[in-house]
Amino acid sequence: MRCFHARTNAHVLHLQTRSYAVHKALNEFYEEIIPLTDKFAEVYQGDYGIIEDYPPTFTMPETPLGLLDDLSLWIEASRYGICDEDDTYLQNIIDEIMALIRETQYKLKFLK
Repeated sequence: MRCFHARTNAHVLHLQTRSYAVHKALNEFYEEIIPLTDKFAEVYQGDYGIIEDYPPTFTMPETPLGLLDDLSLWIEASRYGICDEDDTYLQNIIDEIMALIRETQYKLKFLK
């Protein structure tokens, strides 16, 4: 659910920025995060069953980097609680999500 919320947050921040570089970086992030998240959910459900319980909470971050920093910290702390370490096919999708986050962080920090 955090990745789904991150997409919405990134879209709102994308619309609010006055920086073209931030606008473009967030656009790429929110377009790419949903297919990866959807793929993870479908593969997960193929192994563990239908996800029945989605948390209802939603918060709006103050900055684009804050959004990505919080998401990456949560993923790193939770990745082995979400699925087994041996589920390399799921861990690979998590790695793809982390790569997207890191790429976007790079663009936000260094491309002005």
